[in-house]
Amino acid sequence: MLYLFAGDDAKNKNSSYEKFIKSIPESTEIFFISRNDFDPLQTESFYSGAGLFFAQCAVIFSNIFDREETRDFVLEKLQPMADSSNSFIFLEGKLNKPILDALKKAGAELNIFELPKEKKEKFDNFLVANTFGQRNKLYTWIYFRQAINVGVGMEELVGVLFWKAKDMLLKKSFGKFTEAELKNFSSKISYLLPQARQQGKDAESVFEQFLLEVF
Repeated sequence: MLYLFAGDDAKNKNSSYEKFIKSIPESTEIFFISRNDFDPLQTESFYSGAGLFFAQCAVIFSNIFDREETRDFVLEKLQPMADSSNSFIFLEGKLNKPILDALKKAGAELNIFELPKEKKEKFDNFLVANTFGQRNKLYTWIYFRQAINVGVGMEELVGVLFWKAKDMLLKKSFGKFTEAELKNFSSKISYLLPQARQQGKDAESVFEQFLLEVF
């Protein structure tokens, strides 16, 4: 089954998304995939058959339609995903009509949340990433709270922080971190939110505590 949570009304979108995630049975394995760590072969394995270590899974894609190459691949694979026994959840910003039509045609459950034009407020997620890269604990936390307060989803923040750590490792520009610290950070952050939800913990509190302890 396919599920879409999209639109620029981030507060209501994320609230609906969080409620849906909590409804997933505990026995279901959850995978989180952002636009920065998308792997076509891995995605194909999710809808082509059962996993070796789980009977059923839910795959959460975050902002996967932002990039042309991933967008085209996923749109071509919507029907096999829909026919799979596994669930595929898309958490997105505002999408254009062709993408929405393709999802609707594949039988996706569409949950669209839009703000009136005068209420729209944007936040630069890279403020969080850049202050993290500078190992500035105070401003990383301040920008994290600002992002949450204007309705930025934690998946978006996880994605940009994961990208920042990987980018620093790739460029061997470790800044005030050690290479081992960055590798440990990128490894743990990928599973942080799914594990918190599976354990029935408040995902926002767990993520905030993780950020405060990583420095």
